[in-house]
Amino acid sequence: MYKNIKFYLSLVIARTAYLGIKLFSNSSGTSFAGRTVLQFYPEFLSHCGKYIKEKSITVTGTNGKTTTSGLVSHILETNKKSVIHNLKGANMLTGVANVFALNITPFKKFDYAVIESDEAYLNKLYDYMNSDYLIVTNLFRDQLDRYGELATTASFIQKAIDKNPNLTLILNADDPLVTNFGNNRQNVIYYGFENVSFEHEAEKSNAPTEVFNCICGKPLKYTKQFFAQQGHYECSCGFKRPECDYSANVMIYSDHSVLQVKHNGKIYNYNTTLVGLYNAYNVLAAISFGLASGISQSVIQNALDSYKSIFGRTEKRVINGHPALIQLIKNPTGASEVLKTVDLNSNIVIAINDNYADGRDISWLWDSNFEQLKNAQKLVITSGTRANDMATRLKYAGLPQSKILVEPSIKKAIELACTKKNADEHVTILPSYTALLKINKEKF
Repeated sequence: MYKNIKFYLSLVIARTAYLGIKLFSNSSGTSFAGRTVLQFYPEFLSHCGKYIKEKSITVTGTNGKTTTSGLVSHILETNKKSVIHNLKGANMLTGVANVFALNITPFKKFDYAVIESDEAYLNKLYDYMNSDYLIVTNLFRDQLDRYGELATTASFIQKAIDKNPNLTLILNADDPLVTNFGNNRQNVIYYGFENVSFEHEAEKSNAPTEVFNCICGKPLKYTKQFFAQQGHYECSCGFKRPECDYSANVMIYSDHSVLQVKHNGKIYNYNTTLVGLYNAYNVLAAISFGLASGISQSVIQNALDSYKSIFGRTEKRVINGHPALIQLIKNPTGASEVLKTVDLNSNIVIAINDNYADGRDISWLWDSNFEQLKNAQKLVITSGTRANDMATRLKYAGLPQSKILVEPSIKKAIELACTKKNADEHVTILPSYTALLKINKEKF
């Protein structure tokens, strides 16, 4: 009884905290109420599962969490289900608590929960909440100061999986690090690409190629390598890419992709306006969940057609009359994949911060393929707390110094790229995470 009273008081406190921050701060409020609630009642999340009537889905991995969880949530909503979802990508415990505290009431339940979880916090999340499905997108090097090497990140996820024996895993079979999570598990669904084709050869991946050893210690051999460590791999010890439950061929165009998905002898064709191979993987993960859940092909396609990108993930906006495309960059593999999609005729802003949520270590800039911008036709403006470091990286990438402009103020940098003259010029904005949050709060 005491715990129930404290839980209901938490809901009141959360709404009061949220109202206060919206009245007196420019904060987007994605975590503040959740932080306040967890300080008042640390066990708050353990009560939230009873407000989910059907299933709970968690999504983790280095890249693609926000887009994949957004797609899964939208597919469910298109299928006429009510969904609670940390839409804005606040994926630590405070962000998850925030979305529950601001959306549930004593008499309101949701059909599904779709929760994006930071890799390092998934284990802690599962201390309070069970999940029916876990989608793991990929594992790449990311924020070494926070996560350590990939073995450490993988161990965080494995510990979470071990806590939840009834969990159904939906795993990217093309990533050997992700595949390992399916070892000795019964409820595993694998998805992956059989063939990847590009409209233009120049669109093929230039992401840094990762080389990993098998768990036996021998180097993996690839018959196909799509980007980074993702592809078709095998080892002489017998370890190899598993057969996919949902396998696909994909054709990548400059402004859309076409996926042909195979399952149990049936072929399903899908179109998505999300660009790039990295997004095709996100789409395939969401399609795999949808089909595995019995959702019809037409509903899934309707969801893909009506899906609107979450802020900063291939987000399209109009700023001072300019069509702008905003794409988050945060690690070598993800950044390199994004960079190859950049319109070199657009005005380009790269905003890099080194706050805690970005990762203090910015060595990833040197491992990312910024050489793809060396033929940029207009100014490339660097901004954020590491504007000078980014400018130096562009110089070594081959950009003439005359085309590089340093403006530490993110707001001013975007205003320089989006002058009211020539309002039809396109703008590309590539921010790190906290720079993206700053952009989202600004009014242009």
